[in-house]
Amino acid sequence: MAPYGYTLPKSEIQAMVAYIRMLSRPRHGALVIAYARWLCIVVLTLAPFSAPQALTPAEIKEPQMRVLQEKHFQQLQTIGSEVQAHIFPYAFYFSRVLDLELSQQERADQRSLRFDNYGGMTVVEVTGNYFASYSSDMVDKSHRALRTFQDVMLPIVEIAMSEIKDNPDVEGFAMEISHHVRGKAMGMSMERPENLVFVLSKTAALRLVNGKTESDRQAAILDGQFLINGEPFILYLNDRAAKEAARLQEQNPMAAGAGQESEQKSKSAKLTSTATMRPLPRMVPPDPPPSPSRDTSPDALAKIQVSVQKMIDVVLKEVDSQGHFVAYAPPTMVAFRKGAYLEFSANTTLPPSAIGSRYKMAALAFDDHIAHLVRPVMSYFKGDLDFDGIAFSTTIHLADKSASTEGSEAVEYFFPTAALRCYETYDCTGQQLIDQGSVLINGERVSLDLQISETGTR
Repeated sequence: MAPYGYTLPKSEIQAMVAYIRMLSRPRHGALVIAYARWLCIVVLTLAPFSAPQALTPAEIKEPQMRVLQEKHFQQLQTIGSEVQAHIFPYAFYFSRVLDLELSQQERADQRSLRFDNYGGMTVVEVTGNYFASYSSDMVDKSHRALRTFQDVMLPIVEIAMSEIKDNPDVEGFAMEISHHVRGKAMGMSMERPENLVFVLSKTAALRLVNGKTESDRQAAILDGQFLINGEPFILYLNDRAAKEAARLQEQNPMAAGAGQESEQKSKSAKLTSTATMRPLPRMVPPDPPPSPSRDTSPDALAKIQVSVQKMIDVVLKEVDSQGHFVAYAPPTMVAFRKGAYLEFSANTTLPPSAIGSRYKMAALAFDDHIAHLVRPVMSYFKGDLDFDGIAFSTTIHLADKSASTEGSEAVEYFFPTAALRCYETYDCTGQQLIDQGSVLINGERVSLDLQISETGTR
């Protein structure tokens, strides 16, 4: 048996359950009903052995979260199996990558359950794609959010809380679900993803699932954070509550409704400032430019180079074995976006299987090579630096074509010092380091999403 057990495709489970429901109608007789019950036993027996939905501990980079992932791995697998066996109105998949088409989702990694830290709170996190498509003309944003919350988010919270309510290591629950919206733009029909984020403390989540009245459940929701496409949003469980809040806000902008929205924005700002929940394709926001007082003239860069040359020489000597630095292109100070960066030139060799788009090769080069140089290099540059960051310039070769230029790409990664420190101390992920820096492929700046690029679904 494979390490994670027998894999029963979710589509087959759903088809069998639908067939059982059809056969269980009275007109089919006792014999058919008995057969349907037998099929039900088969489904319920095989469901717990379906594909894994939790990340393996080795995939969790933050040490504390990795320990929790290992300690409670079976508990996460149980949650995943129960969610997978649940029948949603439309197809739902766990996914590490959001906003995928159904054909892409069926080939993508369908694991997302993991421990993470948000705003200082240890949470069990779920990300997934819900293949419901709402008409923007017929269903507004509030009702789309409510529908997905009721059909997907609430059942998942109920399943998860039944497993983790007594787990002392869990302080909250977080999920991000993507659904689709149909509409028109410039007279053309189009469909776009819409992403909902919901974060609750464990106390609020238990109040939500145990609430006896709608008012109890609404109060629990307001104690959490709800976002739509990254923007704070107040989710109301019915139109009456929404209208009442709007009426109070209209009468007095500082009344309860406005106060709740302000509090929601404050919580959401804290949430989004501490971590990024999803590995989505996105435009890279430009990092704040260095102080305009920075002198990046050739003479100024040469002076900085002289001041750190001894340390550069030590880095070259002690890190070269894993850095694969280019001997004829020694590290040098360069000007980039009004800042001074110490640039290391290297060669990256990828296996033949890495062949693909330039984005895929740039992502693999970062994960397999450049990311492993950040901490060793930064360990030599402590305290306040006289320059603004470090750049790694690499020429990527495929292993079977290293002697030619065919299949090679030139990629430059510019990382500000603050982002490097964050990554060095495990407070930022590799994706966050990429997002705070700049990536150039063959001299052109690009946005680079590691997971999207590496899976070839860009």
